[in-house]
Amino acid sequence: QVQLVESGGGLVQAGGSLRLSCAASGTIFSIDDMAWYRQAPGKPRELVASISASGSTNYADSVKERFTISRDSAKKVLFLEMNRLRPDDTAVYFCNAHLKKWYSDLGLRIYWGRGTQVTVSS
Repeated sequence: QVQLVESGGGLVQAGGSLRLSCAASGTIFSIDDMAWYRQAPGKPRELVASISASGSTNYADSVKERFTISRDSAKKVLFLEMNRLRPDDTAVYFCNAHLKKWYSDLGLRIYWGRGTQVTVSS
């Protein structure tokens, strides 16, 4: 069984910083793209940032220049460094991974973590 477990969320004042982590475990042959999504109350889940296996990154316009996504592929850990946080960054943040469990997998499987709450007070 594959698990993605997020950590690092919490309550922070506007202008502050947080660092989220997502650890992947279980039967994993290889991990391709990984990403952070977030969902605020009453809103759809949205992509925050993504990173490919080769390290190419992509960010939502709302977080560019403030958030940095990175990964430790050897340890199967995904990070999101969040700086200059704003109240509208308040949401549950989810980790997402496209991976192969087995060498023989023909395609990629998609897994989600359960999320970690980030609350930014004004």
